[in-house]
Amino acid sequence: MPSAGVRKKLFIRTWGCQMNVYDSTRMADVLAPLGYGPAETPEEADMVILNTCHIREKASEKVFSDLGRLRLLKTEKEQAGQKMVLAVAGCVAQAEGAEITARAPWVDIVLGPQTYHRLPEMVARASRAAGAQIDTDFPVEQKFDLLPEVNANQGPIAFLTIQEGCDKFCSFCVVPYTRGAEFSRPVAAILAEAKRLVAGGAREIALLGQNVNAWHGEAPDGSTWSLSRLLHALAEIDGLARLRYTTSHPRDMDEALIRAHGTIPQLMPFLHLPVQSGSDKVLAAMNRGHTADLFHRTADRLREARPDMALSSDFIVGHPGETAADHAATMALVEKVGFALAYSFKYSPRPGTPAAGQPFQVPEAEKDARLQELQALLRRQQDQFNRDCVGRECDILLTGPGRHPGQVAGRTPWLQPVHMMGPAGLAGRMARVRIDAALPNSLSATLLDAKELAPA
Repeated sequence: MPSAGVRKKLFIRTWGCQMNVYDSTRMADVLAPLGYGPAETPEEADMVILNTCHIREKASEKVFSDLGRLRLLKTEKEQAGQKMVLAVAGCVAQAEGAEITARAPWVDIVLGPQTYHRLPEMVARASRAAGAQIDTDFPVEQKFDLLPEVNANQGPIAFLTIQEGCDKFCSFCVVPYTRGAEFSRPVAAILAEAKRLVAGGAREIALLGQNVNAWHGEAPDGSTWSLSRLLHALAEIDGLARLRYTTSHPRDMDEALIRAHGTIPQLMPFLHLPVQSGSDKVLAAMNRGHTADLFHRTADRLREARPDMALSSDFIVGHPGETAADHAATMALVEKVGFALAYSFKYSPRPGTPAAGQPFQVPEAEKDARLQELQALLRRQQDQFNRDCVGRECDILLTGPGRHPGQVAGRTPWLQPVHMMGPAGLAGRMARVRIDAALPNSLSATLLDAKELAPA
């Protein structure tokens, strides 16, 4: 523990999903007792952590490019008699730990997403010994049991990891290899953390997991709860106005969870439900375990339970073996279901995944053309959804100041960013607004009233 007044600076650069954002927050919590406080830039930091994601194309090359720039900074600091600890964490670290130390020997620490509770020990070892400290094991002990209590002051919107890992083994995905098997945190730990977050000012909590709706946690009485039961319990926390969960799998959308969207007022009418393709042939090749028809029926049931439900999704074009007819099936699914938001990508091979070695790889030019066509349709649907909000009154959660003087910002129930003129100091309050305009990436609104958050 550093002496009083001694303070070190920590800079964390985060790529990828909200799970990684949560992990970065927890790494900062773990290092705080060692005297590390936040740095705004790598230049002022005593320690830099790159928290990486292996999902997107060329993910590892982006990491190595960043490491090249940080090598120069680290050398400059050493020449000035200063020390900078450089760490690579997350899924790229898990998948390519040996490659990182071979190509970037100036890295001090490499750790996977299941081992960041050991970070203080690794920092201590790195300060004493030469050579990289590597820990990419899947430890038997659960890291959540060994972490300090979460920093409760995350602001009006807080994130809470309830599930990690994946047992689905989709053909294109590295998550089962980098995050390990599915693990569900116990009920008591989740409820305790949620209550701390609300006490610290959170008014909305987003539950996180690689397959969050597969969560099945042990309750204090030894029974097993489903996600729907957990959501009902969380909704009883005084002061918690909103609940969300991400990311879900269509296979795990059971009837109880679908009904919860119609019976829990705090559960927001916006759900991210990745489908990946509209072709049953491609879905089978992806090992998704669901059909396009199951996805259609699930979307219909969600909208029956909650008529204002909006969906977002993920799509991959050009999976090995995808034909023009398969792509047309995806376009037809998008037209039929309709999405308020979606993320779409070209298939890119991930080393060690089944799809990487499959025959009939789709040419890049064809993948580009299919992606552009799909993204154009998805963008039209998103723009139309936003335009349909114009003139509507709704309650939003105010999150802080807007980008321009005199503005305040917030989020609609459908997760759209919204800004309006209003007084400062309203973060964490609910406000009634009228949506006036749909802009390319946000909504403009008029503040009708702002009120203290009523107990749930």
